[in-house]
Amino acid sequence: MGDACAPPDWLMRESFDMVYSNSLIEHVGGHQRCAALAEVVHAAAPLHWVQTPYRYFPVEPHWLCPGMQFLPVRARAKVAASWPFGFMSSTDSTAVEDVLSAALLSVTEMEHYFPESEIIRDRWLGVTKSIVAVRS
Repeated sequence: MGDACAPPDWLMRESFDMVYSNSLIEHVGGHQRCAALAEVVHAAAPLHWVQTPYRYFPVEPHWLCPGMQFLPVRARAKVAASWPFGFMSSTDSTAVEDVLSAALLSVTEMEHYFPESEIIRDRWLGVTKSIVAVRS
């Protein structure tokens, strides 16, 4: 198992044309880890496409639950332990860990991590559902 925020030295010595990341950055673990992942992306290739679900989309994308991302952690854990949809199956004992494993990002955060990139808003029915940092 690897760590995208701290890849092995031999990998970083390789030459890549582009980094493509789809729905990863929200799972790496907080601001410092997001910043570390962004540094890896910038160092690994001159071009990138880094996509993440948008924090303010009305439905939390991991559990497919409306508004869940706006609840306090304890309330999100209660929802996660009983909500029947989404890709994560939580029990009461793992629910807090599960909800803390997904921290959705805002446009401001993506602009901070990727200041030289264009931030694209991917929309569904006119509402931004995900954001993409693109350097081309």
